[in-house]
Amino acid sequence: MEQKKFVFILTHSFDRPDMAAGALQLATNMKVFDIDLDFFLMNEGVMLAQKGFAENMAGQKKNGFSPVHELLYTLTEDFGVNFYVCASCVKPYGLDDAEMIMRATVKPGSFLAEMLLERQSLSF
Repeated sequence: MEQKKFVFILTHSFDRPDMAAGALQLATNMKVFDIDLDFFLMNEGVMLAQKGFAENMAGQKKNGFSPVHELLYTLTEDFGVNFYVCASCVKPYGLDDAEMIMRATVKPGSFLAEMLLERQSLSF
């Protein structure tokens, strides 16, 4: 049986830290089973690609969720998950000169459309 592939579309960060943490936690749990997945960050979600941003969300942690910065580290460093950043969101969110986290790459919306032809999507 062919293994399923997923793209997580994450549109939240500082505005809904619980949503971001939930998505990252689910992805981490799926990677334990060697599931093929990537993230596409849009809207407020693109802020997670800015180096150091997730560490500043630590004060917004809710009980039961792992800290966002720890989940990001596990996904990028330990599991090699790619984080694609919506090109249309880079300038409005001030990321045009920002240093990005490891494995973050700016891509156009058409790249997401292409991924959706081959993958199941989970939106948060």
